[in-house]
Amino acid sequence: MTDDHHTVTEADLHAFVDGFLDEERRRIVELWLNEHPEEAAEVRQWQAQAGELKAAFSNYARPGENDGALLRASGPAKTSWMPWRKSALIAASLMLFLSGAAAGVYGDRLLSRPMPVENTATLDSLPGQSKTAFLVYASEKRHPVEVGADQEEHLVTWLGKRLDYKLVAPDLKTLGFSLVGGRLLPVNGKAGAMLMYQDAAGQRLTVLLGKNPENDETSFRFESAGGLETFYWIDGAIGYAITGEVSRAKLQEIAEECYRQFES
Repeated sequence: MTDDHHTVTEADLHAFVDGFLDEERRRIVELWLNEHPEEAAEVRQWQAQAGELKAAFSNYARPGENDGALLRASGPAKTSWMPWRKSALIAASLMLFLSGAAAGVYGDRLLSRPMPVENTATLDSLPGQSKTAFLVYASEKRHPVEVGADQEEHLVTWLGKRLDYKLVAPDLKTLGFSLVGGRLLPVNGKAGAMLMYQDAAGQRLTVLLGKNPENDETSFRFESAGGLETFYWIDGAIGYAITGEVSRAKLQEIAEECYRQFES
């Protein structure tokens, strides 16, 4: 193994996935991956995620003549992958809007009169952003969250301050899911939060929270897409969306428990 093999970094691996390496460096990374099967498996997951994200908004892509120059100007391999990955996340969040979702009914708190336009837009964008967060982070092995469940108090305090909201991490153990942790991420251009849960089989689901223009109504809805179920609602200053590869009945049960604990 050469010294070059020893210098393969995580940034190199991201650049490899995104196609930003020159031929020589790409060959070095391929050789390194052949000798590191665990990292190679993770890279294959990244490649699958990249394919899903690209497919989500490929019909909306508008390549420009200066795209190559913008990428070259972003710096060497250790940083050049970052603009694309951030752009992919933002673009996928914008493009994965509501598509044929059936409106749900949730007791006597179902929205009974038209919502303001700005609140409707916020509600309709939630499932897309929740699915994007799920696709990006739920399959991560090393870094699915920024703060783990072992620091739950710090996690909810930190994210709650960013949302200006008394956040709790719902206890879903009675439903078979335990908290993995959470992270800060953008929702509708503002600070948002994602909590991740996992069952005994390793199946994960995510809970997305984002700030919302003031609203005195609550609306509950489902959306199904590509094997993912999302249950989402908007209540006052916060919008919520729960996404997972579980049955609709199971997800509704989880959503009801989250709603109860968020409201308590």
